[in-house]
Amino acid sequence: MKKVLYIVLDGLGDLPNPLLNGKTPLEAASTPNLDNLARLGKTGLMYTVGKGIAPESDVAVISLLGYDAHKYYTGRGPLECYAAGIKIKDGELALRVNFATLGEGRNIKDRRVGRNLTTEEAQALARSVNEKVKLTDAEFIFKSTIGHRGVLMIRSLKGRLSDRITNTDPAYDKHDVFGVAKEKFENVVLDSRPEAGFESNPSAQAASGLLNEFTRKSTEVLNEDPVNRKRISEGKMPANLILSRDPGASLPKFPPFPKVWGMNFACFVEMPVEQGIALLTGMEIVDLPRITGDSLQDYSIRADKAIESIKKYDGLYIHLKGPDEPAHDGDAEKKKRSIEDIDRYFFASLLPRIDLHTTIVAVTSDHSTPCILKAHSDDPVPLLIAGSGVKHDGSNSFGEGTCRSGNLGTIKGTDLMPMLVKLAKG
Repeated sequence: MKKVLYIVLDGLGDLPNPLLNGKTPLEAASTPNLDNLARLGKTGLMYTVGKGIAPESDVAVISLLGYDAHKYYTGRGPLECYAAGIKIKDGELALRVNFATLGEGRNIKDRRVGRNLTTEEAQALARSVNEKVKLTDAEFIFKSTIGHRGVLMIRSLKGRLSDRITNTDPAYDKHDVFGVAKEKFENVVLDSRPEAGFESNPSAQAASGLLNEFTRKSTEVLNEDPVNRKRISEGKMPANLILSRDPGASLPKFPPFPKVWGMNFACFVEMPVEQGIALLTGMEIVDLPRITGDSLQDYSIRADKAIESIKKYDGLYIHLKGPDEPAHDGDAEKKKRSIEDIDRYFFASLLPRIDLHTTIVAVTSDHSTPCILKAHSDDPVPLLIAGSGVKHDGSNSFGEGTCRSGNLGTIKGTDLMPMLVKLAKG
């Protein structure tokens, strides 16, 4: 059986950008290693979840691993809580949250506190919230994870809670059971409400009421916290608001990955949501050092780890975060540089050390994050497959335009894992 390197570049997909002479960041980037790989393999496009859906990373990753997200997905909140060490029982409400900055009234000055909230500051703020906020007939656990990100679990003392409620974070909505990013929204904190059709549901009423109570009381505590007073004195924005989204009231029950695909995979993941998915699907997590921001060091280490780890497993799922954050900030040039760094420091180190006669390499993304939108979109993502048994289709580079005419055509996210398994076992 051949080895599989399944590499996902977070938020890689994009749209033509006027600041890049009408090219996407991927098309504008200098990527000799990815382009060479394209000249050895096939390209195409992929809707990771489905046409017309602008997915969040959780639903996309579930689909990319070959699971039907419609069948198994229960919300991002439970996945991230599980990864953070908070066990969710059925009927307990779990949410993904962000520290944010609240301005006048309900206006949000910044949904991510300027992206400069340290993990240590967030942990101190979380301790204050856990110690000082008391909910009516309910308990909660609030835990910061990385930077401005965190998780929240609410347990009612009067019965089960429903996840059929709306977000307080205005940037995200629901598409059926899936969390989706809005392309346009009014930047004000929202009240959570029962979803349409659940307005009279007592469990949904209780859940939305408790979430609104938590939001209001935590803001009161955060406004008075010494960490935020210090940030204000330093000219930084305070983390005085907790925005919540993607509720779930149970853990997903995935069939084990090795049993489904007959292959033993490990994964390189850095964010809590991907860690939760990996743990719940029975994939092993390769221990990685925390990202430092030094691209040479970070990507070189990951390339070394991939070469070392692939010897022990049938395949690796490697999720690299780089391009997504500058895309959310609308910085096309920075996204282009991030892609170039991945090519220069990760692929340049990785590819010369693998044998494409005995290895399948797939490179794609979990979703498109166009810089002109500063949000996820429903556009398909580029896809490249090369290695043993893959015949060249004439592609001469890796970019959205080239992939549009590649022989792989346009596929769904759930189609890719079966394709890679077939190539590995062929």
